[in-house]
Amino acid sequence: MERSREGLRFAAIAAPWGPIHVATSPRGVLSISVLTPLEPFVIDAVRRSGLERVHGSSRLLDRTVAAVEAFLAGEPVPFDGLPLDLADRRAWDRAVLDGVRGLSRGEVTSYGRLARRIGRPGAARAVGGAVGRNPIGLAIPCHRVIAGDGSIGGYGGDWFGSREALLEMKRELLAREGIELPVRLAD
Repeated sequence: MERSREGLRFAAIAAPWGPIHVATSPRGVLSISVLTPLEPFVIDAVRRSGLERVHGSSRLLDRTVAAVEAFLAGEPVPFDGLPLDLADRRAWDRAVLDGVRGLSRGEVTSYGRLARRIGRPGAARAVGGAVGRNPIGLAIPCHRVIAGDGSIGGYGGDWFGSREALLEMKRELLAREGIELPVRLAD
């Protein structure tokens, strides 16, 4: 039966910015990507996981699609409880991304504050690099990490789209959570 085969499963969800692509592995959500064309998204997921593409759905893929749709509808915690597959990430990236995942809806922090939060004060630039390599956008809400002065900072998100389009998407994601920039960050 198709459902029992292990491998990568993919879906696309319509969003205001274009399709959001989702990939799941047997371990968890491998990728959520905005603005990335399907073929490069699939190639990257296959390369990162070492698994082959399997057609058809699974409970995890269905749950992930439902979570993205709930997020787009403004529901507060749609990604809680979804297993994430970060097996291909280095320990540093996993630590940073775990810190990002701990940010609540409507909460923002800076790269420097996130570095302190994970016990690595002074590592703001390295935190920024790990945040920029986040393969599971939205579920790991890297849009909630902003510059230390409360301005938008950057948004790597995916490698497709202009800097301006990515920053506009970050502004919209923050606005969906009730966050207006610039933000005054408390020490």
